[in-house]
Amino acid sequence: MCGIFAYLNCNVRRERSYILQVLFNGLRRLEYRGYDSAGVSIDSSSVSLPPLVFRQVGNIESLVKSVYQEVDATDLNLEESFVTHAGIAHTRWATHGEPAPRNSHPQSSGAGNDFLVVHNGVVTNYEVLKQTLIRHGFTFESDTDTEVIPKLAKYVFDKSNEESGDMTVTFSQVVLEVMRHLEGAYALIFKSRHYPNELIACKRGSPLLLGVKELTEESSKGSLFHDDNDANALVEHTKKVLVIEDGEVVHLKDGGVSILKFDGDKGKRGVLSRPASVQRALSVLEMEVEQINKGSYEHYMQKEIHEQPESLTTTMRGRLIRGGTCKAKTVLLGGLKDHLKTIRRSRRIVFIGCGTSYNAALAARPILEELSGIPVTMEIASDLLDRQGPIYREDTAVFVSQSGETADTLHALEYALQNGALCVGITNTVGSAIARNTHCGVHINAGAEIGVASTKAYTSQIVVMAMLALAIGGDAISNQARREAIIDCLFDLPNKVREVLKLDQEMKDLAKLLIAEQSLLMFGRGYNYATALEGSLKVKEVSLMHSEGILAGEMKHGPLALVDESLPIVVIATHDACFSKQQSVIQQLHARKGRLIVMCSRGDAAAVSLGGACRVIEVPQVEDCLQPVVNIVPLQLLAYHLTVLRGYNVDQPRNLAKSVTTE
Repeated sequence: MCGIFAYLNCNVRRERSYILQVLFNGLRRLEYRGYDSAGVSIDSSSVSLPPLVFRQVGNIESLVKSVYQEVDATDLNLEESFVTHAGIAHTRWATHGEPAPRNSHPQSSGAGNDFLVVHNGVVTNYEVLKQTLIRHGFTFESDTDTEVIPKLAKYVFDKSNEESGDMTVTFSQVVLEVMRHLEGAYALIFKSRHYPNELIACKRGSPLLLGVKELTEESSKGSLFHDDNDANALVEHTKKVLVIEDGEVVHLKDGGVSILKFDGDKGKRGVLSRPASVQRALSVLEMEVEQINKGSYEHYMQKEIHEQPESLTTTMRGRLIRGGTCKAKTVLLGGLKDHLKTIRRSRRIVFIGCGTSYNAALAARPILEELSGIPVTMEIASDLLDRQGPIYREDTAVFVSQSGETADTLHALEYALQNGALCVGITNTVGSAIARNTHCGVHINAGAEIGVASTKAYTSQIVVMAMLALAIGGDAISNQARREAIIDCLFDLPNKVREVLKLDQEMKDLAKLLIAEQSLLMFGRGYNYATALEGSLKVKEVSLMHSEGILAGEMKHGPLALVDESLPIVVIATHDACFSKQQSVIQQLHARKGRLIVMCSRGDAAAVSLGGACRVIEVPQVEDCLQPVVNIVPLQLLAYHLTVLRGYNVDQPRNLAKSVTTE
């Protein structure tokens, strides 16, 4: 989704060229989120002149080029320095209006740029506001929902000054009044020529993060950064951050930070409110710049695929207990220990997620049912909300999200909380909305994931949910051998993933054979139905090839009609309880002359290759409930190489964003 970045330096002299570079670099850190245009706003040489706004369609480098072209054409002095300066920047992922400079952000209140806004989210009542503002003489240049916000701010400002007779209205009062009229989800940063060297940030639903650098006791110095809850854009500048809560208005002025709490009931009688301030503590990011660099790899997706042995080790660190001569092997999940008894008494467990997170939960469902004896149901977050599906007080709802900010999953969380369910969060982002608003949870600790297509977060999610199953299953004697076998396998799992990563060249060779194909089917069942879904999702989202994951048991109920000698088909047939059934599927697909690619356990090639009639991918054998972690890696590599060979952007797939923060 859209990315927001702002930079305010106070009592620190910075040249205009430096300020631009900070803004550009902040946007570069947000590129992976997906976008189609970008823009920045900086100050003119005098506060009496309107702020400068630059907007461009395309990538960040297109914006940079256009800015310097305009600088040359207007003789703008890049060496001019500012003791205090506020700049804002934005990457736009189009929702309302096509990618075009007029639809890019910052959006303006009008010719004088009295108010400028960058926005992530959707204003659902913008049409009503737009018609009202048009009746008051405003004209609109863009097709966006965002443009109503700065124009509404100007209307509030002008009207307040007319009524008061002098300029007593504060920047925060203007913003609070604007918020009172907005419906929908948003994260906003305001800049105004009427309030030079000030910025205001506010949010409802969409994430927002404040970073503070060189904070002194008097708060008289420092550099302040804002960003759309994306620590990646902040970590190179500061590790001191504040996660802005819904309804908070953060006002940056004179080197200080004041936080106000929006109250929708105040100010309805036309008098601008003056809400009380809120005190909040800063937190410290546990992140290094090296984590968000590509290092020796060509692409982030490639790096993150190959990081999985290390990310899995980090996910499990401190959570697996080997036991000793007297103690059983067990799992310790500190974030859940106070709620395990409640979870065990649940009438059912409901996994709720979207995309890759949903697939990870689907992969973990069988082992959770097996060890806990509790029925487990699956819900795609958006569908649960559309149906208003039943959630009961006796349910445990588990919300799975890499970012912890996925809009549909957050709305489903609100719905489950309203219905009284125990809510558990599984996220990769400490301090995210899901982590803050669930009753308990587990961080997967996979590390920063920059590529839009999730790879290492997926495998870490499966491992966390397998550990969740072990924790909920308790210490029943009937399951002891099974539990200990799984724990032993977890300890060795990073080594098994290292082994399967050696298939990199083999997957590249396979990708060369598939490069011109238009479609690819993947059949799986049991634990590996999720592998088929996730593998096909990876192929379609990055290589832009149609791919479909199919439950092998449904093959005869329609999909078999697609099979011919030209259609490539991947069958996942590693050795588990469904192996013999998958052998039958392979035979039937071969009888219809399907072009088969079979993934099997090491040593089973002869049993599935039909005398060499199909291509075989051999992977290490692990416990069945953890086999999806191993099996997905070759398919991730296949998707990666297909994308590179087809000439597409593997880290920023067309039309997609990393964090889906709007519905």
